[in-house]
Amino acid sequence: MSETVLVTGADGYLGGIVVRRLLAETDAGLVLAVRARDRTELVAKRTALTTVLGAPAEQRVRVVAADLCTADPFAAVDPMAITRILHTAAVTRFNVETPLAQAVNVEGTAQVLAFARRCAGLRRLVALSSVHATGRHTGPIHEAAHDDVGFVNAYEWSKWEAEQLLLDAAEALPVVIARLGTVIADDDTGTVMQHNAFHNTFRLVYYGLLSVIPGDAATPVYLLTGALAGAATTHLLTAGRASGIYHVCPERSATPTLGGLLDEVLEVFEASPGYRARRLLRPLLCSREAFEGLRAAARTIGAGPLRQATESVAPFAEQLFLPKDVRNPRLQVAFPRYSAPDPGELVRATAQSLVATRWGRLSRRAS
Repeated sequence: MSETVLVTGADGYLGGIVVRRLLAETDAGLVLAVRARDRTELVAKRTALTTVLGAPAEQRVRVVAADLCTADPFAAVDPMAITRILHTAAVTRFNVETPLAQAVNVEGTAQVLAFARRCAGLRRLVALSSVHATGRHTGPIHEAAHDDVGFVNAYEWSKWEAEQLLLDAAEALPVVIARLGTVIADDDTGTVMQHNAFHNTFRLVYYGLLSVIPGDAATPVYLLTGALAGAATTHLLTAGRASGIYHVCPERSATPTLGGLLDEVLEVFEASPGYRARRLLRPLLCSREAFEGLRAAARTIGAGPLRQATESVAPFAEQLFLPKDVRNPRLQVAFPRYSAPDPGELVRATAQSLVATRWGRLSRRAS
């Protein structure tokens, strides 16, 4: 049976990783859905994608516009041709506004499910989620549905809501939910192509704009590479494994604590002449109350760097006090090539890359 895979968010970071793996490891045709306001933007994105993907993409890839906030985002796609769907399109900022999270992450998932129900030959639907979809849950976090115990931000809430839609549809559709940790590097070398809250927070530390960090030193911080996320997701999409929830995320034993993570990063920073020249004190971990007090004080002095720094950290600060024990036995059984990176080595390599490139402003060679 010939395969055709629909990928939403195909021009995003993780979508792009899986698309490249699908081109290299399968002979499936690919329908790449991207958000485009008009034909000009669609042509530009199509050109950019096919250029990056290279010659193998010319015969196997079709790029279509699909805005998940519209009434019929997949009007240009024949549902009868689609055998597998990978849904990666989402707003992943911790500080996303609730209406936008609702529109894209929740209602967008509903749109994907509505289209999937029209795909008579559908064999697998994989949707990316996050371990943070478990919200304020602490203790063992199993590869299973979790109740609503509250959420730290709208992003977490929207991913939980999207999971409820996917789980409700799982009785009729072959649904897989892949909960990811925080991707901090492309691979074990520490190369960073896309920055997120992890990188932005330590940039504030490096330049002396964040002297305290909220959190408990013993809280695990679940990190992984784009390579692991891409390989596991591709396997879940293409292999004939059971539906359900999988944690594409290292287990607790392969995860640094916040205190250990901070020590590793600062050791790298302190080897940098630029950092040492600023004679900065090591940032301290502080309580929730102390951080909120600092944040309140920063708000009274206008839009200065202290306020910008505290507001940048605030949307995810509470999670740094919520110890989760993430378990992933289902993934390890389903994905025999699973191997978590050494957490210390990954953090050090990533920090070295950030310093060497000044957070992407320089090439490693230039630095």
